Amino acid sequence: MTAKAISNALPQRKIGVREKSAETTRDSLLMAAIKVFTEHGFDGGSIDQISRAANSHDRMIYYYFGNKESLFVAALEEIYRRFNVAEAALKLDLEQPKLALEQVVRFVLNYYKTHPEFVTLLNSENLHRGKHIARSSKAQEFSSPAISVVDDVLRRGVAQGCFRSTIASRDLYMMIVALGYFYQSNRFTLSAFLGENLETPEIFAQWETFVIEAVLRTVLTPAAL
Repeated sequence: MTAKAISNALPQRKIGVREKSAETTRDSLLMAAIKVFTEHGFDGGSIDQISRAANSHDRMIYYYFGNKESLFVAALEEIYRRFNVAEAALKLDLEQPKLALEQVVRFVLNYYKTHPEFVTLLNSENLHRGKHIARSSKAQEFSSPAISVVDDVLRRGVAQGCFRSTIASRDLYMMIVALGYFYQSNRFTLSAFLGENLETPEIFAQWETFVIEAVLRTVLTPAAL
C-alpha cells in the first residue's frame, strides 16, 4: 500500500472552528504579504501595509510569523509551492519526450508571464543576495520536484535515443528558467531599448517558439534534429 493510500485509509482529524479560523487568518496575512512585497519589494513593504491589506492587525503578523523577515521567507516559500503545484498538474506523455519537453518549456514561460509576483519577489530577494530564502528549511524541497520533472523527460528521451546523454537535468532546467525569467523580469526595459512592446501576444509567442527550438537543438541528438 502506498503512503497516499495509507493516509487516505486513516481517520482524518477534523479541524476545529478556532483552528480553521487561525488558518484562514494566517493565509489572509500571507496573501496580503505577497501582494505588498510584490508592489513595494521587501524594503518598501511594511508590516502596517500588510496588516491593512489583510484587514487585520500588526500584532497578528507578529503572532503568526514573528517578524517581517520571517513573513517574507514564508511569502517566498508560498510562491515556490504554487509553482510546484502548477507544474505537478502537467499531464506529460513521457513516451513522446520531445513533445513533453516542449510542454515543460511552454509551462515555465507562461507561468512567469501569468504570475508576475513570482518574478518580482525573486527579483527583490536577489537584491538581498538570497539571504532570506537561505533561511528557509524548505528551499531545496521545492527545487527537487521542479528539476525532477525535467529529469524524467530527459531520461526518457535518452532511453529512446533522441536526447543527448551528456545533458545534465540541472543545466537544462536552468536554461529553460533563465530564458523565461529574463524575458519577464526585463520586459519593460527591453521594450524601451528594442523599440518593441514585449508584452504583446505576438512577440511573446515568437519568443516562446524561439526558446522551444533553442532547447530542442540543445538536447536532440544529431539524428533526431
